[in-house]
Parts: sequence; structure tokens; C-alpha cells
Amino acid sequence: MQVIVDLCVIPLGVGVSVSEYVAACERVLQAAGLKTHLHAYGTDIEGEWDAVFAAVKRCHEVVHALGAPRVSSTLRVGTRIDRAQTMEDKVRSVEEKLRHTPT
Repeated sequence: MQVIVDLCVIPLGVGVSVSEYVAACERVLQAAGLKTHLHAYGTDIEGEWDAVFAAVKRCHEVVHALGAPRVSSTLRVGTRIDRAQTMEDKVRSVEEKLRHTPT
């Protein structure tokens, strides 16, 4: 099953800056061959359910290996079976409505 996930990994007990840990997780997602979009508070991920969730698990493992004693993640997960839809499709749909909606 295809899934689109919004993932925010939060290493705890490592200080204020977490960009090193986020970068490590991004490398995991790239190595998994998943389609991603990094944004200010997380990463959108698109792919097959098992591959996406295996990569989320690996992100936790890698962040722990870098010294984070605790890792908390938030996930928003979306699936649909009526038709195929990509992350770009979802954004494009809203952008089209914005162009055609009176102000």
C-alpha cells in the first residue's frame, strides 16, 4: 500500500540544536530510495508502507547511535485506495483552487 507520511523526529537530551540528527535521518530516507520533501518542521515521505516504516525505525536507530538517549517522533499518515496520488498532486490541487478562488 502506498503511503504519504509527515515525519518529525525529535532527539531528546542532546541540547538545543538538532540539525545534525535531522541530517542523519534524511540520509537514512535517501538511502532507502524514498521520495522526500524536507520542510521546516519535518519531512514528507512517499512510498510503499513497509519501506517507509522501516526507514522511520532506522531513523530512530541512527539518532540513538549518534548519542540521543531518547527520540520522540510525530507522524501523520495518509493512505488512499480510490486512486494514486503523490505529494505533488496534493499540493497542486490546493494551488489550483487558490488561483481560481475569488478573494
